Amino acid sequence: MLPRVLAFGTDPWDPTYRFETSWLIPPYALFALRALFSLYAFTTLLFNIGYQCAHAELGGCSQSRDGFSYFTVLTYWGLAFYLLFAAAHTFSYARYSTPLLNRWPRPLQALHALLYSSVTTYPFLVTIVYWGILYAYGSSWFPTPYGGWSNVSQHALNSFFALFEIVVPRTAPQPWVHVLWLIVLLALYLALAYVTRATKGFYTYSFLDPGKTGSLVAAYVFGIAAATIIIFGIVKGLIWTRRWVTEEKMGRRGKFAKTTTGSRTDVEEHELGGFASK
Repeated sequence: MLPRVLAFGTDPWDPTYRFETSWLIPPYALFALRALFSLYAFTTLLFNIGYQCAHAELGGCSQSRDGFSYFTVLTYWGLAFYLLFAAAHTFSYARYSTPLLNRWPRPLQALHALLYSSVTTYPFLVTIVYWGILYAYGSSWFPTPYGGWSNVSQHALNSFFALFEIVVPRTAPQPWVHVLWLIVLLALYLALAYVTRATKGFYTYSFLDPGKTGSLVAAYVFGIAAATIIIFGIVKGLIWTRRWVTEEKMGRRGKFAKTTTGSRTDVEEHELGGFASK
């Protein structure tokens, strides 16, 4: 079992360029949208750092530093970097007909696939937990325009970007082994949250504070882990459905670079790469 979980796979890596192509739009358009979304995400993150540093009433630069202890912020950085690298790979494919990703070492290709699984799973978890548990204004909206924009960007548009990556590209369903690694990453974040409490004196999320929730802390932790597994399964099903509808029923096998040569392997013959083949 352990060798399978840690394996990078031996099958040909993404022979039909699923990570860099779409069934709906041409490669240059996919590159442009990914680059635009990445630019927006990085702008949000960097503006938040600068704005907080400039406003002592928001906690100043100390609050900006503390932000790196929050799951929302960390996953948003992950989303921003995925979109950046996905845009670069898409551009290299559109320009040269062979994406940069296909020239990377297999471990980096596998990590890219795992990053894809994380950015199509965690954003929905963040959105659900924030608006369902953490939102503190009841039926009211945020008291400041900055608060509204910042939180909508990180707790709503994150799911829009994830949905885009599920629906528009030709990516294949993720391997089930990825969900194990997503749970491992959640466990590592839990450790970070309590390291933050020990070193900085605050809980990143109130439901992790035993003084407020008591024994329900364990219920929250296992509930979030279960929600991650469910979301991953739903996303995997959505990707399978998109592939079936667009490719099998609509006959839209993909929009490829005009300079691409050689045969394109049928989608059914290729399983998305990752830490293990199926």
